[in-house]
Amino acid sequence: MNATKRIVSSPAFQGAVGTLAAWYLKLVWHTNKATREPANIYDWVQTPVIIAMWHGQHFMAPFIKPKFDSEKFRAKVLISKHRDGEINAIAAERLGIGTIRGSGAHNGEFHRKGGATAFTEMLAALEQGINIAITADVPKISRVAGMGVVKLAQLSGRPIYPAAMATSRRIQLNNWDRSSINLPFGRIALKAGNPIFVPRDADKPALETYRQLVESELNLATARAYDIVDRTGSAAS
Repeated sequence: MNATKRIVSSPAFQGAVGTLAAWYLKLVWHTNKATREPANIYDWVQTPVIIAMWHGQHFMAPFIKPKFDSEKFRAKVLISKHRDGEINAIAAERLGIGTIRGSGAHNGEFHRKGGATAFTEMLAALEQGINIAITADVPKISRVAGMGVVKLAQLSGRPIYPAAMATSRRIQLNNWDRSSINLPFGRIALKAGNPIFVPRDADKPALETYRQLVESELNLATARAYDIVDRTGSAAS
C-alpha cells in the first residue's frame, strides 16, 4: 500500500472527512428553503418504515428525520463496507443517524459484502421500531431497483416509502449513479411517494411486480422533487 492509500485509509483521515461532510450537509440544509410533499406526512405516517431512495440522490437523506418526536423517527441507514462507505457512515452518525454496514451484490458476492448480516440487522431494527433508509439500486446499475428492498418489506411487514430529495443548486456528475452534489443557498424539496406494502405470501412473479413498482415510484418521486426545486411543470404554480 503506497503512502496516499495509507493516509486515505487511516481512521484519522476518514474521521476528519466524515465530520467535514456532516458540517457541509448541515450548511446545505440550513441555507436552502425546504418544501415537503405531502406537507403533513409526519402527522400520519405510521413508523417504522423503509425509506427507499436512488443512489447518488441520497446525500441529504439524514434530514428526512425531523427534529421533533425523535423516538418515533429513529433511523438507521444501510451503508457499504467500502472505504467511501466509512466516510459516509461517519457523516451519517454525526447527523444523528445510526448505520448498518453491508451491501447487496448481483455477482455472487452477497455474503462477502456483508449483505446477509446487514439484512438480518435491518429486520431487527424494524422490529425495534427503527426506520430503515436504503438505496434501492442494484449495485453499480443506476435506477434499476434490486429485490433486496422488496424482500425486506415482505419479511418485515413494513411499507416502503419511495422518496427523493433535490436542490435547485447542484452539480450533476457523469458517473454510474448520476450523483447530484447538493449546493447551499437555494431550494430543497423532499418528495415522498405512496407506501408500498408487500404481502408476506407474495410469490416470485408478485415480488417482481412489486420490484417494478418500487422502481417506477422512485422515478416519479425523483422527477417530482426536481420539478419542485426547478419550478417546472405543475410545480411552477
